[in-house]
Amino acid sequence: MNTMEHQGFAARVEYSEEDGCFIGHIAGIRDVIGFHGESVAELRAAFAEAVDDYLATCKKLGKEPNKPYSGQFRLRLAPELHARAAMLAETRGKSLNAWVSEVIEKSVASA
Repeated sequence: MNTMEHQGFAARVEYSEEDGCFIGHIAGIRDVIGFHGESVAELRAAFAEAVDDYLATCKKLGKEPNKPYSGQFRLRLAPELHARAAMLAETRGKSLNAWVSEVIEKSVASA
């Protein structure tokens, strides 16, 4: 699966053999918005149009376009991995939460 970006929004993109075209869905929003194109150029144009239409609709309705995130999530790990991560965080003088947040931030920035 591939991704593309427009105005800070990302989309999941895949090829549908059945439909003979590329299909995308905007990620990270409450609504389900899809788009498609037979070429990469058509797909990019359809994605930009979908994002622009979504933003215009949200503005018209007075609603926030992005999915609200609390900043918290539950993560399940093998106990051994949890222990190793906690020890590594402690050796770096950080809480496990601060260390995991830093690791995720670095990973997201390099993506």
